Amino acid sequence: MLRLTLSTEEYLMIGDNIKIAFLGGSKSHLRILIDAPKEVGVVRSKVMEQNVPEEERGSLPQYYAEPELAERFRKKKFSSKAGS
Repeated sequence: MLRLTLSTEEYLMIGDNIKIAFLGGSKSHLRILIDAPKEVGVVRSKVMEQNVPEEERGSLPQYYAEPELAERFRKKKFSSKAGS
C-alpha cells in the first residue's frame, strides 16, 4: 500500500490510462476526480459492502483516517521575530 500527501489539483497516474486528481476538500470530506476507461470498474466502499453478505464483510479491506500525524510527518512551524 502506498500513502501519499497531495496538494490541490495534483494527480496520480495509474498505468497509462487512469488518472486520479485531488480537487480539495474539508476536514472530513475529500473531492477527487477519477478519469478511467469504461472497462475499469470504480465502486465506492459503501456500495461494495451493501452487496456483500454480512458474514463475508470481514474479508473486505478496511481503511481509516489517522486522527493525528506522527511528529516526524508534521510541517515545522517557524516563528519570525520582529525587527530581526
